[in-house]
Parts: sequence; structure tokens; C-alpha cells
Amino acid sequence: MTKGKTFIISGPSGVGKSTVLHALLERRKELYFSVSATTRPRRAGEEDGVHYHFLDVDTFREWIAKDEFLEYAEYVGNFYGTPKRFVDEAMDQGRDVILDIEVQGANQVTGKRPETVTIFIAPPSWTELERRLTERGTDSAEKIQKRLLRAKVEFQTAHTYDYFVINDTVENAVGELEAILTAEHCKPQERMEIINGNN
Repeated sequence: MTKGKTFIISGPSGVGKSTVLHALLERRKELYFSVSATTRPRRAGEEDGVHYHFLDVDTFREWIAKDEFLEYAEYVGNFYGTPKRFVDEAMDQGRDVILDIEVQGANQVTGKRPETVTIFIAPPSWTELERRLTERGTDSAEKIQKRLLRAKVEFQTAHTYDYFVINDTVENAVGELEAILTAEHCKPQERMEIINGNN
């Protein structure tokens, strides 16, 4: 059995990452979607281990000290991080792992594990991104402008990623992600190991 690979998906707020990933996970049931750990309080309806791994601050700091995270950050007074253990367990079972993390977190992960495959999801245009953010109806005009500004900053790092997917339609974006997953398992080293293992 070949070991699974880790794939990072990054992209600006409003690009439709959640929708695309939900559709991808529906089509590829064998994928493991990494659940982050957080110190923020659990909200109504959230389940531990499903939405987040909920930890208290002391436990989170303990995990940091033991190098238990692939990446972590503090955001608005709470910690968020990607636990190594669950990612490694899934990969050892031959499952590919999807990490939905921001640019800074992606840099932390690839610093520790350069073999991680990175994918940047972009909108078809800035006008379309602004339209999607406006249609969500969750942010003020000022906050939307801040999100667009941040998106343009994140876009400056897109050339450092292995792949670049434009989310013009969910169907196209999912198709490209599936093609990337397939291509990454067609590398000569992995294929030759399969053949040698079958002899």
C-alpha cells in the first residue's frame, strides 16, 4: 500500500474554497479532511473532532512544546493549529490528506515537510470575488474592501504554490483538483515502488 500525500489548499476569503472542498470530498470519500485544533469556545451544534478538536489553552501550549502541530497561529485571542497525529495516521492508512489553511500556515507546513503539495485557489477576476463577498451578505462594505485588499496580498504568494486552480465553476475547480491528486500519484518513484513491491 502506498502512503498518502498531504495537499494544502489556500485561497482568499470568498473564493469558494469550502464549497469546492465539500464537492471534492463528496466525490472522493477516501480523502481525509484535516480537522484543526482550537482554543476558542465551542459554539452550539459543534462537535469535538468533527468541526474542531477543542483544547484548553494549557493543553494547546503543551502540544506546541511537544512539536505536535504542523502549523499553528494565534488569531483574535485564540489559538488554531493542525495536529500532526491525525494527518500522519491517515497517510499511514494510504489516504490523501487535505489541509484548508492560509498562506502563513502553508509556509509553516512546507518548511517542516517540503514534499507537501500546495494548491492555490483563485477567483476568475477581482470583480467576481467582490460580487461573491457582497452576495454572502455577512460583511459591511468596509470589511469587504479589507478582505479584497488581503486577497491581493495573498495573491502575491500564489506563484510559490505547486498548482493554481481558478474557481470559475465548482465543477471545473473540482475536476482540476481531482486531476492534481491523480497526477501526484503518477510520479515515477511511487509507481516503481508499486511494481517492485508486486514482484
